[in-house]
Amino acid sequence: QVQLVESGGGLVQAGGTLRLSCAASGSTFTINVMGWYRQAPGKQRELVATMTSGGTTNYADFVKGRFTISRDNAKNTVYLQMNSLKPEDTAVYYCTAILYSLYWGQGTQVTVSS
Repeated sequence: QVQLVESGGGLVQAGGTLRLSCAASGSTFTINVMGWYRQAPGKQRELVATMTSGGTTNYADFVKGRFTISRDNAKNTVYLQMNSLKPEDTAVYYCTAILYSLYWGQGTQVTVSS
């Protein structure tokens, strides 16, 4: 059983930056895929970015050029550097991991004020 704990959310003004972290525990294996989804009020959860243990990344179009995903495989930790934040980036951001099963974190709130 993998547990995911996110941190780094908060309130920031438009144009600002935040860095999210997600640490996985409960596995002695390197997690295949780790990433981030988000869910804004009244909207469906959507993919933000993912990264494989080999370094392959996948980004949603709406964050390309602004957000960067990275990993520390030895620590089973994934990061999301968010730059040039916009009010529409306001959402709960969820960490996700795939290791034989799909796991979700509890989420961390990101609020971007205009």
